Amino acid sequence: MPKRALPYVICHMLPSVDGRIVTRDWDLPRASPEYERTAATFGADAWIIGRISMEPYAGKARVPSRKHRERIPREDFIAPHDATSYAIAIDPSGKLTWRANDIDGEHVITVLTEAVSDDYLAFLQSKGVSYLFGGKSRIDLASVLAKLRARFRIRKLLLEGGGKINGSFLAANLIDELSVLVAPVADGSIGTPALFDAEDGTPPRHLRLIAMEKRPGDIVWLRYKVRR
Repeated sequence: MPKRALPYVICHMLPSVDGRIVTRDWDLPRASPEYERTAATFGADAWIIGRISMEPYAGKARVPSRKHRERIPREDFIAPHDATSYAIAIDPSGKLTWRANDIDGEHVITVLTEAVSDDYLAFLQSKGVSYLFGGKSRIDLASVLAKLRARFRIRKLLLEGGGKINGSFLAANLIDELSVLVAPVADGSIGTPALFDAEDGTPPRHLRLIAMEKRPGDIVWLRYKVRR
């Protein structure tokens, strides 16, 4: 697939110096504001994360059983909206229970497999949440990116996922740029998510440094292009 048919993907993350990304015990009050300030400089059209990372944003709701049992076609659903920016969740099994179709004005798009239930699709439609199918049982990320570009005109996308989502994009060679705010903390936790947790057999991706900058709070901002 031609690269121009896909959004430009920037993986923007805040790891420790040893590459951990679970920040809850770090006690670094300047880290989150710096993360958001630097993210805003990219002028991205959307951001994308996985189901677990999205759960705090989705809220609590109930997926009701439908009275009518006809099968809903496995076709992408674009809900009416007037948003110009988007919050995207990769949720293969359809577990997020949305209470609204936007996050701070950004329209929600969820990425599913065709294995989700009809009840769940009806629930998303009732909430006005757009959804795209990424495959029958596994998500084809390149196909999803192509749909995001074609159907929502997303040209620049911030990847802000957990280690597995980031690792999946890395394995598929779909990351164009890496933006890392290195937090001044050595985490040392064993078994916690890292910046990239890719599947075995994923080749290393070589990077080219394009910028580095010291930010407030002893944070170092590094930017790399992925060599192709």
